[in-house]
Amino acid sequence: MTKLQHRIPHGVRVLLLVLLLALLFLFASCAPMAKGTDGATLSVSEVQPGVFVHTGALEDWVPSNGGDVSNMVFVVGSRCVAVIDTGGTPALGQAWLNTVRQHSSLPVCYVINTHTHPDHLLGNVAFAQGVSPAPQFVASARYAATMSAREPYYRNALERDFGIRLTHADIVYPTLTVERNLDLDLGGRSLHLQAWPVAHTDNDLTVLDQRTRTLIASDLLFVQQLPALDGQLRGWLCAMAALRDLSVATVVPGHGPVRNDWPAAMDAQADYLTGLLRDTRAALHKGLGLQQAVDRITVPSDAHWALVEQFQRRNVTAAYAELEWDDDDPSSRAEASACAARLGRN
Repeated sequence: MTKLQHRIPHGVRVLLLVLLLALLFLFASCAPMAKGTDGATLSVSEVQPGVFVHTGALEDWVPSNGGDVSNMVFVVGSRCVAVIDTGGTPALGQAWLNTVRQHSSLPVCYVINTHTHPDHLLGNVAFAQGVSPAPQFVASARYAATMSAREPYYRNALERDFGIRLTHADIVYPTLTVERNLDLDLGGRSLHLQAWPVAHTDNDLTVLDQRTRTLIASDLLFVQQLPALDGQLRGWLCAMAALRDLSVATVVPGHGPVRNDWPAAMDAQADYLTGLLRDTRAALHKGLGLQQAVDRITVPSDAHWALVEQFQRRNVTAAYAELEWDDDDPSSRAEASACAARLGRN
């Protein structure tokens, strides 16, 4: 026993030891995600046979949650695995790759990016560098142009907020693009990919596992978290109308819990977006300016959406900019025809 130990009462020494062990446990449990340690894995649920989902937190993309705020999916065939979205940081992508390997020894043949938001794609680098042979990276044909424009801002935000520095070489672009539709064979199961006209973003892509009728809708569907508009409001409503026609048993939204009540799973989002369209048009017809509209158009208090403070004002701003010079009746035949034309249904 040292002289210092003689000076510290036994009870205090025990308390200090307990605190030290608690800190070591906390560090051990958090360090893998924070530092991208190779062994970290993520929790998953097998929502249908061979379809595994990790559900992200209903929070904004911030360091406190490690960027783990979007849903990610992998689908296992008899030949290979397809990964749909890779998370909001390289460390999260590595943990996702570890999780895939934990559940299947088959190679990852496809990494599918559903759109160009950072919480869905910054984990790509783990799959580009950690998988051999390298998988095909699949996205909408519009993805690359949008990603090229936004890449500097994403890398800057990641370094500024998360302390993670990425180079241009760490940002993975598609090697296989989807103009409208594409089927991918995983061996014994086929994934049907559909690229959409401008909706949530200008490069949305959905994935339908035809064996189990599981739709990976990504951010074309938000559940419990307020939908975030980064594309075209009318286009999004148009896409949702088309999605309702699909035969779906299980739907995986981009944010929020998996649902098995299609198409009712879309009802809350449809109500919100329809209300945003109606209220924004009403504000314009009254001659309200942008700031007045942003201040007055609110979310009903009984809607119970998460992240209203983060996204509602942005949504109103985007809707106002889209509709400012548009005076179409929302129920008009012209608008319905335009919706059908955008989807190639004429």
